Amino acid sequence: MVETSTICNFGWKAKDFTLSGVDGKTHGFSDARGKNGTLVIFLSNTCPYVRTVISRIVEEARALQDIGIGVIGIMSNVGDPRDSFESMKEFARVQGFSFPYVEDITQDVARAYDAQCTPDFFGFNARDELQYRGRLDASRRELIPGARRDLFEAMQQIAETGKGPQEQIPSMGCGIKWREAAL
Repeated sequence: MVETSTICNFGWKAKDFTLSGVDGKTHGFSDARGKNGTLVIFLSNTCPYVRTVISRIVEEARALQDIGIGVIGIMSNVGDPRDSFESMKEFARVQGFSFPYVEDITQDVARAYDAQCTPDFFGFNARDELQYRGRLDASRRELIPGARRDLFEAMQQIAETGKGPQEQIPSMGCGIKWREAAL
């Protein structure tokens, strides 16, 4: 089912977490924090939207890391074996992730962040205040040459000024596959 993210709740403070990464280490928001801000991305191995744009996500993550933005990817889906921890390892390896990819098996982090779809982007400034909750770029699923790079441009602005753009277009993707009952 297609979902869209909600509009940015400017100033909302990032919640820290500790989750297991595909690299065998634990990672949290505080570990991923960059000197100029932090990007938290809710992903899925199976979502057609993510699969279509993952190479662009990886490319933008590298560009953001180059300007001092820390990046972390979180997988919160349950129920599909293709979203298993072992599959996450393979997905991150094949796609060439330059950032930690962690599993939110309890879905507590997704709930704390009010994540709604994959991909869902949360861009924080250096004070851990939410400044961006929008789409990757103007291309959506099909790459349009020269399309506006919404995520990169917003995070670059945040790195330079601490403030995100007032106008943001929500991200669109697959709804998170929620657990029926709490663990």
